[in-house]
Amino acid sequence: MSFFSNFLKTNNNFYMKLICISIIFLLIAPIIAIIFSSFENTFSLWIHLINTRLEFYLYNTFLLMFGVGVTTFIIGVGLAWLICRYDFFMKNIIEWALLLPLALPSYIIAYCYTDFLEYSGYLQTLIRNIFELNSPNEYFFPEIRSLGGAIFVISFVLYPYVYLITKVAFRSTPTSLLELAEINGKNPLYSVALPLARPAIIAGLSLVLMETISDFGTVDFFAVETITLGIFNLWLGMNNLAAASQLALIGFTFVLVLFALELAARNKQRFNDTKITLYRGFNKKVSPLKNLFIFVICLLPLVIGFIIPVLILIINSISYLDLESFNNLINLSINSFLISIITSLVIVILSLILVVGLKFYNFKGMNFLSTVAGIGYAFPGIIIALGSLFFISFLQNTTNSIFLFLGTEIEIIMIGSFFILIFAYVSRFNAVAFGAINSGISRIPPNMMEASLTLGKPFGFSFIKIILPLIKPSILTATILAFVDIIKELPITLLLRPFNFETLATYVYQYANDEMLGRASGPALLIVFIGLIPILFINNVMNKKTI
Repeated sequence: MSFFSNFLKTNNNFYMKLICISIIFLLIAPIIAIIFSSFENTFSLWIHLINTRLEFYLYNTFLLMFGVGVTTFIIGVGLAWLICRYDFFMKNIIEWALLLPLALPSYIIAYCYTDFLEYSGYLQTLIRNIFELNSPNEYFFPEIRSLGGAIFVISFVLYPYVYLITKVAFRSTPTSLLELAEINGKNPLYSVALPLARPAIIAGLSLVLMETISDFGTVDFFAVETITLGIFNLWLGMNNLAAASQLALIGFTFVLVLFALELAARNKQRFNDTKITLYRGFNKKVSPLKNLFIFVICLLPLVIGFIIPVLILIINSISYLDLESFNNLINLSINSFLISIITSLVIVILSLILVVGLKFYNFKGMNFLSTVAGIGYAFPGIIIALGSLFFISFLQNTTNSIFLFLGTEIEIIMIGSFFILIFAYVSRFNAVAFGAINSGISRIPPNMMEASLTLGKPFGFSFIKIILPLIKPSILTATILAFVDIIKELPITLLLRPFNFETLATYVYQYANDEMLGRASGPALLIVFIGLIPILFINNVMNKKTI
């Protein structure tokens, strides 16, 4: 028996297990808190909800999910097939540029298109000038602040999830099967590519729909009453946390179904050709006219989802650029960067501890527990904020009661502090860092640690000198992804931030809600540029990846 095996039998194993379980409990504490807080009797309020708004919450949530799901399926799968199947003008550039809409939070695009498409906006003003129209009664123009507008905005932000995952699945489709379908007069897309890519498509759509349920800024700005907005209204509008928790449990059912679909899709079998040489691609040359048509089709989602909103933000930022705005932008950036960096480091440290427990201590059930610990990422930020408030309130009151019982004058205040904000961020985004670090450490052979331990080196020394240098890229990836997600997060920051503490996201939200998009454009543009970091990083990694 190796020294490594003997090491695992020491008391260190017990302490490490205790630490990992404690971390996992804290990560899922907001979800547990919501479940317990929902036991309060709010029967009379629910009678009122059933008779008034509940039907609209459920109806709008379902229609929003259905509309976004269908739209992102058509756009994402269609783009993936065109990119994988055909060779056309500027394909290599458009292939990675189609990921750029992910850099924009949907609420920022909502603000931009409202400014662009509303009655006093550029487009309608141009139409009235061209056709010499004097009032809105003389022509029809769709209302952007509507359920349809929310579907439009969210779809053109989230389609890259479906596009990216489906593109990878299509690229893994053996060319021999596609050629066989064509020989037999079958459509290769419907008869081969789509059936084999179905698990990937379902996984991508599940991510899209989870993000759709989580959306707060867009539905709030467009006044679309979804479950997420209903929780916000019950919490702050009616000051009833228990009822908000009970409505959050209804939202749980949507999320858990999607989570189950995503896991089921991930476990589906895939059938691949054994001849790896056939994976070189199946690009077809097309005529100049068809080349132009495919180019325009692929360019359209990029123009709608990225180029137009960014141009609007740039124009507005230049128009409202002055010394006061510049100084304000610096202060907001410092606040956002500091809270994001601190939280990202906390998330990475906790993820490292969990991954070490999973990889090197071989705890039974740790795989399941680590999956459960990451479920917070699937829930809307407003639900995590609500659960964090319940849990931290309980923790604060219990701690102060103990101090009072001991006769001390110490009083701990966690609500309204940076502690609760960081706690909610960690609970929401730890899955991102855990996945990246776990992926990196899983590729390291176990015998490297065993060799070091056999030579008499302590575990901590071996981990720092051997494992950490090898997983630096994974740690960097985890830090970047967590940092960008925190920068863009709106509902958690809006609801739990300390008094008089503004970030880029909250500043954009408040000024856009007051119809002052010009003031919000500078911070919004900075959020977009920060959001580009993981997009460029992912593109660089994919370009280096070889099969």
